[in-house]
Amino acid sequence: MNSVERIEAVLSHQIPDRVPCFEWIVDKKVVNALLPSAAGEATEEDFINEFGLDVVCVDPNYFSEMLPSGYVRDEWGMIKGYSSEAHSYPVDGPIHNAKELENYTPPSATEPGRFDTLKKKLEKYSDGSKAVMLHLNDIWSIPSRMMPFEEFIINIFDEPEFISELVGMTVDVNIALATEAAKLGCKFVYTGDDVAYNNGPMIAPSMFEEIFVPHLKRVIGAYKDLGLYVIKHTDGNVMSLLDYYIDAGIDCFDPIDPIAGMDFGFLKEKYGKTLAFKGNVNCATTLVSGSIEDVIEESRSRMAIGKPGGGYIFSSSNSIHSSVNPQNYKAMLDTWKELRDY
Repeated sequence: MNSVERIEAVLSHQIPDRVPCFEWIVDKKVVNALLPSAAGEATEEDFINEFGLDVVCVDPNYFSEMLPSGYVRDEWGMIKGYSSEAHSYPVDGPIHNAKELENYTPPSATEPGRFDTLKKKLEKYSDGSKAVMLHLNDIWSIPSRMMPFEEFIINIFDEPEFISELVGMTVDVNIALATEAAKLGCKFVYTGDDVAYNNGPMIAPSMFEEIFVPHLKRVIGAYKDLGLYVIKHTDGNVMSLLDYYIDAGIDCFDPIDPIAGMDFGFLKEKYGKTLAFKGNVNCATTLVSGSIEDVIEESRSRMAIGKPGGGYIFSSSNSIHSSVNPQNYKAMLDTWKELRDY
């Protein structure tokens, strides 16, 4: 099997030739520690190819501008800051009330250049040697960054109709993006919307069901109607919300957050016949400060749970961030290579 066939098999609940493996991000510090390049810094894609990972992840091409404050404003109007980590952090946004939403123009899915990176990667890996996966959103990350987060939470309680309309607008955009991506031959998307803390959801499940679930069903349903496979990512303890995502039609759940008490064995036993899983070697502790032996033991444990019967993608419990010990990540990948074949 090639990587496309392998990922399709996993997400279709068939047993592939081997357990696939990939990460949302492999930080450049880890990349360059494990793949030194005489010609300069190696890229994450160089690493993916060298170590035999199965997926290249891409985003739509959004345009941004640097502000005098040093922050960046993106095409959604969200104002963000950057640290040494790959991800930005939200500062403010363009919509704080219903009037601003009424006057707001979102990014266009058909903007020239929107999918330049996706097109390039689909062409490069047209032989199936890597699956190309597009990052889109579902119902939380974009709405919650269109204003300071505390305002968003307050508005959920005080102005639920406004929040529902805001979520609906962002869902419309993501469905339009997915439509254009599917036309280009994209098969795989993931939604990276974190909705929970370690001790549970950011809002009560009853409120999530009332305001967000109708939009969740609409956006995931649209992705599926387009023929796309969908991996849902969220950190935190999402047990009280997971059935909503399953009912909406996701194919795979990631990353089964161990520091939030998510029990991979329980989830595999309860949902493994209908839901695939990706995860969950602990990138908060084991991959950062554990011993090589700790990494090998935990990697073996995850493979022992996830591999039987198929439906499993081996990975960290979030991403390979800058604090991950490179040698620990190598030990994780070496263990995967030892155990991955069916």
